[in-house]
This record gives sequence, C-alpha cells and structure tokens, in this order.
Amino acid sequence: MTSQTGTPDPYSNPLVFGQRLQILRQRKGMTRAQLGGLLGLTGSWVKSVETGRLQTPRLDVILQIAQVLRVGNLNELTGHDISVDLFAGPGHPRLAAVKTAVDSFPFRDQQGAPPAAHLRARLDTAWSARHKAPNHREVIGALLPDLIRDAQAAVHQAERAEERRKAQAILSETYSLCQFFVAYQPDAPLLWRVVERGLIAAQESEDPRAIGLAAWLAAQAHRDSGPAHFEAADSVTHDALAYLTPLLPDASDEVLAIAGALTFEAGYTAARRKETGVAWRFWDQARDMADHLPESYYDPVTSFSQAIMGAHAVTVAVELHAGGESVRQAAAADAVTIPSRPRRARHRIEEARGYQLDGQPDAALATLAKAYEAAPETIRYNGYAKAIILEEAESKTPARRRRASELAVRIGVLAA
Repeated sequence: MTSQTGTPDPYSNPLVFGQRLQILRQRKGMTRAQLGGLLGLTGSWVKSVETGRLQTPRLDVILQIAQVLRVGNLNELTGHDISVDLFAGPGHPRLAAVKTAVDSFPFRDQQGAPPAAHLRARLDTAWSARHKAPNHREVIGALLPDLIRDAQAAVHQAERAEERRKAQAILSETYSLCQFFVAYQPDAPLLWRVVERGLIAAQESEDPRAIGLAAWLAAQAHRDSGPAHFEAADSVTHDALAYLTPLLPDASDEVLAIAGALTFEAGYTAARRKETGVAWRFWDQARDMADHLPESYYDPVTSFSQAIMGAHAVTVAVELHAGGESVRQAAAADAVTIPSRPRRARHRIEEARGYQLDGQPDAALATLAKAYEAAPETIRYNGYAKAIILEEAESKTPARRRRASELAVRIGVLAA
C-alpha cells in the first residue's frame, strides 16, 4: 500500500522490516539520529528504512543493527525464523544449577557455614581457574552453586558485626564471579538479581574493594542494556569513583586497581556514545593509574593492569568505529601477553571488530580463530564475533566463505 505522497506505508503490513526496526529503536529510547550515528550512517537513512523508502538492508547491516539494539534473535528484526541468538547464548548446561543456588534462601538451622578464610581460598581458586581454563564457564559453573550457598550461609550465621561484614564482602565477590557466568545467557532477570544482590552485599560489607567491584559490574550491565541505560551506567561509575577517590592516597593495590577499572568504564561508555575526546581522556587517566601499580600486578576480577591498557585502547577505538585507529592500537597491544585466557579471547574479538571496520575481513577471521584457541566459551557467547562470522559465511570469496563457515560450525551457530 502507498500513501498519497507516494511513500510506502510501513503499517500496511505489520511484519515489514522498517516497522520492526522503528518499534525496536523506540523501545530502546533512541532517536533516529542516535541509531544512525551508532551505525556510522545518518538519521535520514534510518528514517528511509523505517518508512519503506529504502529496501531491507544487507545481512551485514542487519547484524550491525542487531548489535546496536541488542536484539537477541534476528527474527525480531526480520520476521523470519532465523535461529541466530547473537547476544544470549543457548544456555550453559550448568545454568539451572547456578540459578537454583542464587534463588535459594539459607536458614540459620542449616549445616554450619565454612570459615571466612576457607571461603576466601575457594573464591581465589575459582578466579584462578577461570583465567586458566579455555572452558571457563564450565569450570566456574561447577564451583558456583556450592560457593554461593556457603557464602550465603556464612552471612546468615555470622554472630559478630565484623564477622558479618567480612562474609558480606565474600558473598558480594561471589556474585561478581556469578555475573561473569550469567552474562550473555538467556536469563536477563537472573543477571539483574545477581547484580543487585552483589551491590547490596558490597554495601553491607563496607569494604571499598567489594563496593568498587560490584559497581564496576553493575555499570557494565547497564551499559550493555543499550543507550537508554548509559546514564545509569555513568551514575553508578561516577558515584563509586567519588566514594573511592578520597581513599586512594593510602589504598592497597587492589583498591587502586578497581578505581582504575571504573575510570576506564567511564571511557568505555563515552566511546559507546561516540564522545571521542571524553573516551580517550578517561583512557589516559586509567593508564596513569595503571602505571602506579606494580608492573606484574594483574587484577583477578577486572583484569586491570598495565598489561590490559593496550587492549582497552583497542576497545575504545572499535566502539568509536575508528577502523584504522583500531588496527593501529591492535598492533601496539600485541606486544603484551594478557595472562587470562577468556580476557585474551575477548581482546582478540575486539581486534577482529577493528579489522572488520577497516575492511580487512580475512584478518578479522584469522583473529577470531585465535580467540577460539584461547577460550572457545568466550567466542561462543559473544554477539560481535558471531555477527562477523555469519556475515563472512555469505562472502562472495569462496576461501573466505569456507573459513567463516568452518568457524561458525566450531562455535555452534551453523550445523555441521
């Protein structure tokens, strides 16, 4: 159907792409100009697609839209039954057990909780195992249920105020570990329960590092929920920094590191907004903070360190859609080895995004193959990696199409 002005009516068929795009954009609280800017296009282009003046975009553009709008399945955009979950994984086999542990409520008459020192040692072991394992979700998924229950019990059974605060700090950090497991899996309500419980336990602990860690992860959850939540991400980040800053002159390396991680988070969100100067200014501040840490220091939760700043620079450039700068920063960052396997895999994915932005799809695929080697479970749950692979699986270059299809099979987005 066409209107009197000759413009196709997007509402004559409730399943057309343009209408779906408009609904999803408005749900995220984004203007056409904002969406166009995040896509590297214009608000006029978005309007033309929504009103039907332009046809449905190519697959690579649809995938980019899905990334920006955090669309979980392409069916929401296209109306076709395309079983591609970009941001929510298929659900780890251990997700149900972890969820049960999070949702349980321990009573005082349960079996006695382990001492705080014992819980601390188990939590440290879990973080170490996460960094070393290529199948890190499987490893921490096996440890989390008992760790969550015991940490919950330790809080409930604590008799003295100081003992209870220590237990709350451990419980909060246990929820931090849990958030790494739950992220990008198909249970958003569970993710937010974990975030909120981590924040509450951290506040009850009165421990600066626990408070900083919980805020750092809460800010990430808000930012990854889309542009409508960027202000909430900034609020959490800046409130936490305002609390920590007066403590820094006499702070431990662990507290200095979480302040540095939060400073970079402020830059990360600014980069998502395409605020170039603000993003790089926060990165510079975070780099200066990293330089005040021992060269060998590597934070077991945030990965904040001197070694990670090159990877952070790649992330800023990629989020700013600066392809050439992304590649330049990736070349500089490659001189440093990141100790954590999942964090190294994530860095490779960011590098691949940079190569894709710079028009180097073969380099992007080669880099994603390195990400798979470092930590297969990281790439399996990463929407950006899936988007690149699926786009190149339709390449007109046979060799590239074959490489992308083989990688798609390995990570489980295409059937063998």
